[in-house]
Amino acid sequence: MLRTARSLAREVGLDAVTPGAGAALRLLAAAGNARAVVEIGTGTGVSGVWLLRGMRADGVLTTIDLEIEHQRIARRIFVEAGVPSGRTRIITGRALDVLPRLADGAYDLVFVDAEATGFAAYVDAALRLLRPGGMVVLNGILANGRISDPAARDAETVTVRETVKMIRESEHWTTALLPVGHGLLVAVKC
Repeated sequence: MLRTARSLAREVGLDAVTPGAGAALRLLAAAGNARAVVEIGTGTGVSGVWLLRGMRADGVLTTIDLEIEHQRIARRIFVEAGVPSGRTRIITGRALDVLPRLADGAYDLVFVDAEATGFAAYVDAALRLLRPGGMVVLNGILANGRISDPAARDAETVTVRETVKMIRESEHWTTALLPVGHGLLVAVKC
């Protein structure tokens, strides 16, 4: 089923999380005893399945994406994975329009698998959404290897660097970089 979801992701032009990154997401959800998770970027459901596998049995994944077709595929993948419909809340829309409508301090984990240019805004939203001890996880933090190249100054790489610096210098977060997949930056809310 995850193989199918990955194949469908390639067909629609998406880069699904790698098995290593998926395993890390499952571990983080389990370690945090996650009951309420927000995913920004539904894709074809690959990361959602990994998160659901790590969450508590009564946990609910709220997943947000602008693309209805991606969500249709993800819904199918969730069914094939045996996920009861009550464990997912699929919201179509721009994440920055949807996030303000979600409850303050009600979430255990926020996973961001979206354009890096939105990272700073998503981290700000996560700070409001997460309970103390909750975590935000940013996917793609290695910027396809450019993050360590001082000559790389494209908008995505600069945004990633600025976001990493902002989080590391903030008194609100304790951070770690997990070098799996395309890089996961994990920040726990203090």
